[in-house]
Amino acid sequence: MQRYKKKPNYLFFLKNSCIFATPAGLNFIFLSMFVEQISVEYTLCFVFYGGTALMALIACIYLCLRRGNAFAADVTPPMQLRRWAAAFFALAFLSHVWWLLFYIYSNNYNSVACLVVAVIDYLGLLVSIAGTLFAMLQDRKRPIWPMVVAMIPYAVLLTMNVVFPDHHFLYIAIIYLMMVFVLFSVYMVYAVRQYRHWLRDNYADLEHKEVWASHVLIIAILLLFTFGEVEGISLTISFLVQFLELPLFWFLLWRVETMPQLQVVAVEQEPIERAQQPQQPQQSLVIPSNIEQLLEEHCVAAQLYLQHDLTLIQLAQTVGTNRFYLSQYFSRQGITYNAYINDLRINHFMSLYREAAAAQKPISAQQLASESGYRSYSTFSLAFKQRTGQSVTAWMRNPQSHLGSQNLQK
Repeated sequence: MQRYKKKPNYLFFLKNSCIFATPAGLNFIFLSMFVEQISVEYTLCFVFYGGTALMALIACIYLCLRRGNAFAADVTPPMQLRRWAAAFFALAFLSHVWWLLFYIYSNNYNSVACLVVAVIDYLGLLVSIAGTLFAMLQDRKRPIWPMVVAMIPYAVLLTMNVVFPDHHFLYIAIIYLMMVFVLFSVYMVYAVRQYRHWLRDNYADLEHKEVWASHVLIIAILLLFTFGEVEGISLTISFLVQFLELPLFWFLLWRVETMPQLQVVAVEQEPIERAQQPQQPQQSLVIPSNIEQLLEEHCVAAQLYLQHDLTLIQLAQTVGTNRFYLSQYFSRQGITYNAYINDLRINHFMSLYREAAAAQKPISAQQLASESGYRSYSTFSLAFKQRTGQSVTAWMRNPQSHLGSQNLQK
C-alpha cells in the first residue's frame, strides 16, 4: 500500500531488460526493442519519471550557476532562498535516481539499503522543503533543527523493521512521517499568516510579495507526499504523482525568482535613555506628540506616499523618528502602516479622477493608479475595494460616490 511495498511493474521490466546498465546513448535502442511489450501507460509513467528528474536537475543547475534572473529581470531574489531551492531540486533529482537504483539492484524492503535510502531521502527532502518555505518568509529566521529531530523516530522505526522484519513497523513509520508533514503544514499556515501581518505592518506595496503562493506550495507538497505513499496502489496514482511534479517544480522555480529581497525589520529596542534606567518601574510607552505633525509635513504634504515600495523604516527615517515609535503610533490609531499609505494613495487617486472629470479629459484608471503610487493595478484595485466597499469601476460610474468619497475617514 505504501511507497516501500510496491512499485509499478515497469521498473521490474526495466531491471530485467538491463536498460540502465547500458550507456545513456543506447537506452532508447533497448527501449525501442521492447516497446511492444510495454503498455502505453507504463511508457508514459517512465517518461514522466525521467522528465521530473531532469527538470529538477536543470532547475538546480540554473539556480546555482545563473546570476541573472530569467523570470523577472528587475527582481533580485534572496540568495538564501535560491540556495535552499537549489538544494531541494538537487535532492529531488537524487531521490529519483537512488530509488530507481534501489528497485533495480535490491528491491528488499527489509534491507539496510532500504533503511539508508529512506532516511536520507526523507530527511533531505523534509529539511530542504522546510528551508525553502522558511526562506520565503523574510520576517525572521526560523530554525531547521526541529525537522532533523523529528526524523529520529522515523529512523528508529525503519531500523526496527530491518532488525525484526515486520511490516507493522513500516506502517507505523509511514503514519508517523505523514503526521510530521501534516504538523509542518499546519505550522506553515500559521507562519505565513504572521508573515502577511509583517508585510502589512512594514510595506506599502505588496507586488511580488503575495503569500498565497506559499499556501499553494504547502498544499501541493503535502498532497504529493500523500499520493507518493500510496502510489503503488494503482498505475493511475503513480502517473498522477509524476505528472503533478512537473508543474510543482516550475511553480516553485517561478516563485523563487519573482520574490524580491526584502529588508528584514528587526524589533527595535527601546531608546537608550530608557534602557539605562532599569531601576525605574516599567511604564507605558510615551510616543512623541509631534509624530502626527511630522507625518503631515514629510509624508502628506511632500507626497512621499507616492514612492513605490516605501517601507516603514524609510518613512520613520524621513520624519526623523524611529520605527518602533511610528509603528506604535499607527497601532494606537487602530490602523497599520500599509492601511495608512493606501488611504493617502486612494485619496490621491480620487483627487486626480475628480480633476480629470471636471476638465473632461480622457480617464484611465490604470494610469491614475500608477500616478497615485501603485506599481500594480491589481494591488490598487484590492486596496480600493477594501477602503470604499466597491470596485473602482462601480465607483467611477456612480457620481454620488465621488461626492461621498470626500468625507471618507482618513
